[in-house]
Amino acid sequence: MWDLSHPLSSTTPVYPGDPPVKVDPHATHADDGYRVTDLRLGTHAGTHVDAPSHVLEDGDPLSAFPVSRFRLNAELVDLRPLDVEATISTAALETADPSPKSELLVLQTGWDRYWGTDEYHDHPSLSPDAAAWCADRGYDVALDCASPDPFGSADLPAHHALLERNRLIFENLRLSDPTRSDLPDRFRLHAYPLSFDSVDGSPVRTVAERSEFAVNN
Repeated sequence: MWDLSHPLSSTTPVYPGDPPVKVDPHATHADDGYRVTDLRLGTHAGTHVDAPSHVLEDGDPLSAFPVSRFRLNAELVDLRPLDVEATISTAALETADPSPKSELLVLQTGWDRYWGTDEYHDHPSLSPDAAAWCADRGYDVALDCASPDPFGSADLPAHHALLERNRLIFENLRLSDPTRSDLPDRFRLHAYPLSFDSVDGSPVRTVAERSEFAVNN
């Protein structure tokens, strides 16, 4: 199995304007005889999933999706190397020729190596047509960067192309770590959100494992 999540801590970088992550002691063994930690974070902290309600006023929240929706037959699409602020086109995805049996395309841009630096904001993005291409073929999308849209985008066209079609978006995956060098091209991805009611997103623990899907497709 492979853990594809960034650890959460008080130093976890967040998208500008989002709530910071805070991990503080609430009770301690020394003072209280037990330990409880006060956790504070936004719904889009760290490695997380976006629900349609993230950008659509009447969109479905995460609680509208069955838990099975977060166990996915995933296919790694290695797009490296990509330039700063590159646009991922429909043609690039067509060239990758993902299996129609895949449920999730994991787009590897290589940008997770900049996690926690200013360069992370210069990540590649999906063209609106490429996002629609994924959604129309029934693919959810995961990326190793902050967003399928360019940093600072006001209208978030790739988000809309995916979420308006009720596809899920998983952001900030960790793929470039050397311990993930043997990650297969196809795998089962488990990415379960916290069980909150009516939220627009949630941190997820993204774990890849070998599966029959990887062997037979």
